[in-house]
Amino acid sequence: MRHWFTALKQKQKQTRLRRTRLSMALMLLSACLVGSDSLRAQSGDDVTVLPAFYADDARLGRYITDALGRNPAIREAAARYRAALQRVPQVRSLPDPMVTFTQALRSVETRVGPQQQTVMLSQAFPWFGTLTLREQVAVQSAAAEYHRYAVRQRDVITAVKHAFYNLAYVDMAVAITEEERSLLEHYEALAQARFATGQGLQQGVIRLQAEITRVINRLELLNQQRVTLAARVNTLRAEPPEQPVPRLGALTLPRLALDLERLYTMGDQHDPDLRAGIALIERSERAIALAQKAFWPTVTVGLGFQSIGGRADPAGRLTPPPDNGKNPLTLSVGATIPLRRSRIRAGVEQANEELVAQHEGYARMRDEMEFSVRDAVIRLQTLRGQIDLFEQVMIPQAEETLRMTEAAYENAQVGVLDLLDGERMRLDVRLITARYYADYLVALAELERAIGTVVPQQ
Repeated sequence: MRHWFTALKQKQKQTRLRRTRLSMALMLLSACLVGSDSLRAQSGDDVTVLPAFYADDARLGRYITDALGRNPAIREAAARYRAALQRVPQVRSLPDPMVTFTQALRSVETRVGPQQQTVMLSQAFPWFGTLTLREQVAVQSAAAEYHRYAVRQRDVITAVKHAFYNLAYVDMAVAITEEERSLLEHYEALAQARFATGQGLQQGVIRLQAEITRVINRLELLNQQRVTLAARVNTLRAEPPEQPVPRLGALTLPRLALDLERLYTMGDQHDPDLRAGIALIERSERAIALAQKAFWPTVTVGLGFQSIGGRADPAGRLTPPPDNGKNPLTLSVGATIPLRRSRIRAGVEQANEELVAQHEGYARMRDEMEFSVRDAVIRLQTLRGQIDLFEQVMIPQAEETLRMTEAAYENAQVGVLDLLDGERMRLDVRLITARYYADYLVALAELERAIGTVVPQQ
C-alpha cells in the first residue's frame, strides 16, 4: 500500500510538472530553435519588464518602482542574464579555421621540381546536431538566468513591502501613542485640580506623571525604529539612508480570494523559482543529448597549396617535364577517433545525474512553494479574524470602559489606578490592531512572493 501511495504521489508531481512546462513551451521552444534573438524578443533585451504587484498606497508603488530600477541586486541579476545571452552566439558557431604554413628546410625534390612551402587551411566540423544542441543548452541557461532575475525582483519587492508596512505601523503607533500622551496630560491636569481642591491625592498626580514619562519613552523607541526602517526603505531604493521618508498614512486591507488550489495553480504558472527550475530541466535534457554526441567524431576538412620550384638541374633544364614548377592544390579530410569510451560514458552519466538533480530540485521548490502558500493563507485568515474581533469587539469595549472609568473618576467613585488601567487597555488594543494591519499586509507580500504574481481579490 505504501509503495502504491508513493508511486501515485510521484505520478501527480510529474503531471503537475508537465502542465507547468506546457505554459512555458512556446517561449522555450522558440528560444531553442531560433536562438538568443527569440529569447530577447520574449523577455526584452534591456531587461525592463516590471512584475505585477499589489500596492495599496501610491507611495509604496513609487518606492517599488524605484527599487526595481535602481537596486544593485536587481541590476546584478539583469547583468548576469545579459551575460548568459552572449554565450549563445559563442557556442552556436563553428570553431575558428586554422592556417598552417610549412617551410621546407631541406626541399624534397620531385619530378616537377623541389617542394619549398606549403600552406594549409583547415576547418573542424563537429558531428551533425552538436552546434544546435550547444545553442539550446546555452539558451536554456539564459532562460534560467532570466527567471533568477525575476526571483531577485520579487525578493526586492517583498523586502520593500516589509520595510514599508513596518514603517507604516510605527507611524500609526506614534500617532496612537501621541494621542494617549495628550489624554494622560489631560488626566494629569484634572488630578492636579482635584489635588488643589483637596478632592484628590498627590499620589495620583505622581502616578499619572510616571505614566506620561513611560509613554514619552515609548515614543522615543518608536522614533528610533522609524529611523532604521526609513533607512532600509532608502537603501532598497539605492538612495542615501539618511534621506527623509514622509510620514505614512493609515493602511487599508484588501478582501482576498484565498482558494488554496487556485493559488497553487497560480504558483505553478508564475513562480519564477519554478520557471527557472523548468528551464534547468530543459537544459539538462539537451545536455544529455550533447554529451552523447561525443561518441561521434569531429571531422576536419583541409585545403592545401604547395609551392614547387622549377627544375634547376641540367636534365630538367634540357628537357623540362610536363607541369614543370606547377603548384598543386590538395584536399584533406580527417576525423577524431573517440577511443576513450569510458570518458564519454562518464560524461553522459554525469548529464543524467544532473537531470535527476534538477527534477528533485524542482520538486523541492514546488513543495516549498505549496508550504509558503499554505502558511501565508493560514496567517492571513487568522489575522483577518483577529482584526475583525478587535475592530468590532475589543476596541469598542475598551473605548466604552475608558469612558465609564473617566466618568467614575470625575465623580470620585474610582481612583487613578482604575483610570490608568482603562487607558492602558485602550492603548494596547489600538496598538495591537495596528500591528495586525501591518502583519496582514506583510503576509500578503509573502503570499504574492510565493505564487509569483498578484493575489486575486474578492
